[in-house]
Amino acid sequence: MTARARLVRGLTALACVVICSAVVSPAVSASPNITTGIYDDAQILYGNPDKVFPILRETHTGLIRVSLWWGGANGVAKRRPAQPTNPNDPAYEWATYDRTALYAKLFGMKVMFTIIGTPSWANGDRGWNAAPDNMSHLEAFAKAAATRYGGKFRGRDGRLIPPVRLWLVWNEPNNPVFLKPQFVQEGDRWIVQSARDYAAMCNAVIAGVRSGQVGAKIGCGATSPRGNNNPNSTRPSVSPLVFLRNVRAAGARGFNAYAHHPHYGKKHETPTTPPPPGLRGNAPTAVTLGNFGALKKALKDAYGKRMPIWITEYGYQTNPPDRLAGVSWSEQHRYMVEAYEIAKRDENVDMFIWFLLRDEERLEGWQSGLYAVGWKRKDAREGFEQISEDSK
Repeated sequence: MTARARLVRGLTALACVVICSAVVSPAVSASPNITTGIYDDAQILYGNPDKVFPILRETHTGLIRVSLWWGGANGVAKRRPAQPTNPNDPAYEWATYDRTALYAKLFGMKVMFTIIGTPSWANGDRGWNAAPDNMSHLEAFAKAAATRYGGKFRGRDGRLIPPVRLWLVWNEPNNPVFLKPQFVQEGDRWIVQSARDYAAMCNAVIAGVRSGQVGAKIGCGATSPRGNNNPNSTRPSVSPLVFLRNVRAAGARGFNAYAHHPHYGKKHETPTTPPPPGLRGNAPTAVTLGNFGALKKALKDAYGKRMPIWITEYGYQTNPPDRLAGVSWSEQHRYMVEAYEIAKRDENVDMFIWFLLRDEERLEGWQSGLYAVGWKRKDAREGFEQISEDSK
């Protein structure tokens, strides 16, 4: 049996699972088209492009998600620019991102830039994961980036920079690793400060990108799958639905899609497994593929219309090497195809990005790659090629 035939047979069987499952609505129509992609900064952004991009092409990758660092160690704007909306301001260092955009064009791939990281000069040295003090600085950077990657801009060497039309605002802002603080106390109340900050950041990036290029698509959200909603915990975080409601209340508007990362919680959970209930039997605080309808309902309630959803990060870790959180290589393959089929059958979802291309070298890192650290193919390598072909 050919690989294509195995995929068709597998997807046919999975269709019954999806339709019959109580956690997925049987009335949902299929998405007219869905884009598949890979998110792996270590390999795509900082690896050897002459090795990595041919591998991506072999897997039929059509889209790469890349972190575009405004500040931080790899930031474009470590120094404060004199002309912040001018992409050729001497303070800006775009070389790494230009290279990635050029290789993506050469190998026929689209790029999504995730704007992330606040420079120390823009927030009083409070860390890359704290919001800027003045959102106009973020807006100006977004305009500069969108102008540079608008398809008509030439760098200092006169070379035309390839276009980037897909943009994402930050990464997992409901997680304190990526945005702090999550809560602040006002009187006797705790306020979800991360949602307030993120709404302003989202609006700033939207304004900047739209003023820098025509036709860009911008996603907000990029939320982590779970949060504890406990400002007194040792690691306060905000559950995705609570975060979404607070972002809407803070005035986030004008984005083209809402992004989410519906990762599993424990290794016994399949893509259709609902997350466990919250404290005292309350509704789950997590949003995975097993209760994805909750996110769609919350978006409809918040914005009053059907909202496109981008799954901008999804993956299953494997054992080997991760004995604690990993599933077998064959299970990773099966769950990838099953998750893709769920996403494909949902008319709200038009993007499915897998995390990672290759396992991280740190064992305490993520091990969800299509390849092991030594570039040995896992079963999911062929699975990703199959779903990429199916999505074309």
